[in-house]
Amino acid sequence: MASFGIRLEEVRKSFPTGDGEGVTAVDGVSMAVGPGSMVALSGPSGSGKSTLLHLIGAMDRADAGRIEVGDTVVTALSRRQQAAFRRTIGFVFQRFHLLAALSVIDNVVAPAMPFKTAFDKYARARELIAAVGLSDRAASLPSRLSGGQQQRVAIARALIYRPGLLLADEPTGNLDSATGAQLLRLLTDLRDRDGMSMLIATHDPVVASRCDRIVTLTDGSITEDVTVPCSVDPAETMTRLTRLDSRE
Repeated sequence: MASFGIRLEEVRKSFPTGDGEGVTAVDGVSMAVGPGSMVALSGPSGSGKSTLLHLIGAMDRADAGRIEVGDTVVTALSRRQQAAFRRTIGFVFQRFHLLAALSVIDNVVAPAMPFKTAFDKYARARELIAAVGLSDRAASLPSRLSGGQQQRVAIARALIYRPGLLLADEPTGNLDSATGAQLLRLLTDLRDRDGMSMLIATHDPVVASRCDRIVTLTDGSITEDVTVPCSVDPAETMTRLTRLDSRE
């Protein structure tokens, strides 16, 4: 599948609170992401990173504004259309959300099981499991895997439909630094191999420094948008993210 570009125009999302005032999670965000780009969303906790991913991925609906992913106007989709659209993109979360009773290969196949597909589900799953380096664990249950291995399974599962866009929410958040670095190499290798677009919400300066661009959110709005030089020092990125976290 061809990679997807993203375009946001004045996107807003608020959530109700007990006092009736509500809280604004995404406040007038406009941005564009080119096809095949790898973009980091940074910012302190509560800045709107996860909410923005959910809106782009049609897991929630914006209150106002326009979201386009490829040729699809996400903000105009019905619930049924949203479900179909979600099968064209991949999701990776900080928590792995693997099904404990299913083997690795069955977890990878699970999103495609209820649907007819033009491809052999298990052949595709075996290809993906090999790509993430877990061919020898295809029959294992998640409980027999390390955290890094479980996240690799989650990535393979996200790619079952050959998505044009991968949305990742703190994918290294539950991993130690060495395992996180391995996972990052895997993501960049997959991006280079398949050409998919990636949007990654992260606090990790190493992850951010490996992306093409860092978009920083504060209180639901974009406060910084920079292209990452090829020679960027992760320590410099750490300084920026630490400064932003100190604003919480």
